[in-house]
Amino acid sequence: MAGEGHRVMGVDTSLRSTGVGVVEAQGGQLRAIEHGIIPFSVSALRSSCLAGLYRAIWDWVERTKPDAVAIEGVFFSRNQKTTLILGEARGVVMAACAAAGIPVYEYAPRLVKQAVGSVGGADKRQVRRMVMAVLGLEEEPREDAGDALAIALCHLHRCRGHSALLPQPV
Repeated sequence: MAGEGHRVMGVDTSLRSTGVGVVEAQGGQLRAIEHGIIPFSVSALRSSCLAGLYRAIWDWVERTKPDAVAIEGVFFSRNQKTTLILGEARGVVMAACAAAGIPVYEYAPRLVKQAVGSVGGADKRQVRRMVMAVLGLEEEPREDAGDALAIALCHLHRCRGHSALLPQPV
């Protein structure tokens, strides 16, 4: 699965600022292809944000041609409304990827942090710095984009000769 030129799009899903990062493994080297955020105004209707997120993810998939998409697993918030909205956004991301024929894998936040050489309890800035080191980035990515790159790296780490470690696509 993680053969020559394996390309993974990591997505750190949220309603207002979804991070996206594409990483490629080739010849034992890892490189960032592209990363950024998909922003929406706090005044935008939730339905408009979800429709825009679908279109934006579709565009990222069309432009970067990933072999797989990795997202962070569900977390539980004390605020049920926040959890519900995050679930809606995750569903939109999965639907766009499924419509494009790209398998989606999910990883627990602790596993993502461990995959970039950090401890499971590392803060977001530590994770971004580790991502910079692993990918040789000169500038620190924005928070959500850094998280997305870390999620993509987690999938590639799990792929490397350990196909038995891969979860089933969601």
